[in-house]
Amino acid sequence: MREIASKGQLRRSLARRIAVTVPIILLLGFLSGRSAPSGDENQWYLALAKPEWQPPGWAFPVAWTLLYALMGVALALILNARGARGRNVAIGLFVAQLLLNFAWTPVFFGLHLVSMSAVLILAILALAIATTFAFARVRRAAAWLMVPYLAWLSFASLLAWDIDRRNPAGETLVPSGTTTQIRL
Repeated sequence: MREIASKGQLRRSLARRIAVTVPIILLLGFLSGRSAPSGDENQWYLALAKPEWQPPGWAFPVAWTLLYALMGVALALILNARGARGRNVAIGLFVAQLLLNFAWTPVFFGLHLVSMSAVLILAILALAIATTFAFARVRRAAAWLMVPYLAWLSFASLLAWDIDRRNPAGETLVPSGTTTQIRL
């Protein structure tokens, strides 16, 4: 027998999904961030010429923690929209952009591929925009939760391109002959 869930049941279902998606995305984001030394822990990164408008190092983990939490809630809203048209496409786009997002830190900080990371972040932004539009077709609130992420990715894209422009040989600034700083 199929019954329609009450509003209370739907709220509890959403709360359970949030309790799973937010910690998982935060954990995966943390693991990606720890896959290679970043910021002041990375001698190669310290040697790069960076723009004066770059935020202080502490701002990045704070921003990413907030963004990953918002993304987790957005995903939970979509997962909770069982039977909604476009739901599977929205989830697929979200997973694709998230995988690219998690690859960015190892590509930039670990492999020191400055130019490739600038291209990669544009691909992430394009997929995140597509994800946001797909989310809007399923749940508008989920799309709005993605807006801060889009803003940050836009800013980060400008930052990545400026760092690439300032460091045409950035890939060669590897300290002590090391070619990678990826932690396994």
